[in-house]
Amino acid sequence: MSKAQKALFLDRDGVINIDYGYVYEIEKFEFTEGIFELLKLFIHQDYQLFIVTNQSGIGRGYYGEDDFQSLTSWMIKEFQQRGIDRVSVEHCPHQPDALCSCRKPRTGMVEKITSKYAIDLTNSWLIGDKQSDIDLANNAGIAHTIAVGDTLINEATYSFKTIQEVQLFLEENKAIIAS
Repeated sequence: MSKAQKALFLDRDGVINIDYGYVYEIEKFEFTEGIFELLKLFIHQDYQLFIVTNQSGIGRGYYGEDDFQSLTSWMIKEFQQRGIDRVSVEHCPHQPDALCSCRKPRTGMVEKITSKYAIDLTNSWLIGDKQSDIDLANNAGIAHTIAVGDTLINEATYSFKTIQEVQLFLEENKAIIAS
């Protein structure tokens, strides 16, 4: 059996990209400042990267699964062009009131990932901008969390206003993610 990997779980809208609300078009997708450098920090510490994103716009009929997949393919190529090649994406297409197991803070997306990959959740991190992201980490047993943005989020290991602040902090404190 292979050794369990450390993983970084990330929300998409508000973490990877600026959240303009129901982002599904490439033209409206804007990466957050510092995200590429942040992801490279984790890759250099041998983390596998997973984006776990609620996409209720699909369930609400605002855009289709094909729109989401097209944007995701484009996003992955943008990462690869910058040397970030260990990114996988899981998403929940359901509306908030759906009785699914995948919508954050439920753990279905993390369970799907851990059924495919040997992940050491006790040495893993999650970065999110909503309480449901941090709650997902707590519910799934992801040990370390970083909350990003202006909203007060309870129980996060660290909180920062921007991704760039996270990146700069971890650049200066690499030992935090090197284990």
